[in-house]
Amino acid sequence: MIRSLAVAALLCAVAAAVAIEAARRPAWQDRVSQGLGAPDAAVETAIATEAWPICTTMDAVAENADWAQLDADFAAGKTALGAGDWSGAIAALKLAALRDPRNADIQNYIGYAYRRLRQLEPAFAHYRQALALNPRHRSAHEHLGEAYLATGDLAKAEEQLARLDNICLIACAEYADLQTAIAAYRKTAAR
Repeated sequence: MIRSLAVAALLCAVAAAVAIEAARRPAWQDRVSQGLGAPDAAVETAIATEAWPICTTMDAVAENADWAQLDADFAAGKTALGAGDWSGAIAALKLAALRDPRNADIQNYIGYAYRRLRQLEPAFAHYRQALALNPRHRSAHEHLGEAYLATGDLAKAEEQLARLDNICLIACAEYADLQTAIAAYRKTAAR
């Protein structure tokens, strides 16, 4: 993942350097080009920079990448999660974690699978590991809050909601999901 980010950043930097160099062309070249009927170079540069696919795909590399192409065990773990095969997900994701021990997503998914198996101690350990690797990991905060609700610790769940409130500068699904879970917990606790 780090290599992919580095390559994407390098390609983005090269594209930016080309655009800057094109913008620094002497004015006489633009006047000659316009005299010959060529379109305005400044307009072409503006259009070209908006169409750079590498700069707009950084989100895909960071969070929504096609991990199946990068790590077969990670892909198998996510597939097992989708199928509700929690033990299979843990086995596959632990193999992926051996190759990528600093991946907060893997730790979060392992914690989620343990929580679904109602094995809360290992779930807490993996959520904490995910947050140690990435303190702003929204899903780990959400899932940790839900795990606290499963143990009946509303105060700690609300702490995770407050952390999500600080992390999510605009509305995010993780905040809304944990907020909904807390509201449902309060409703059942009031009965």
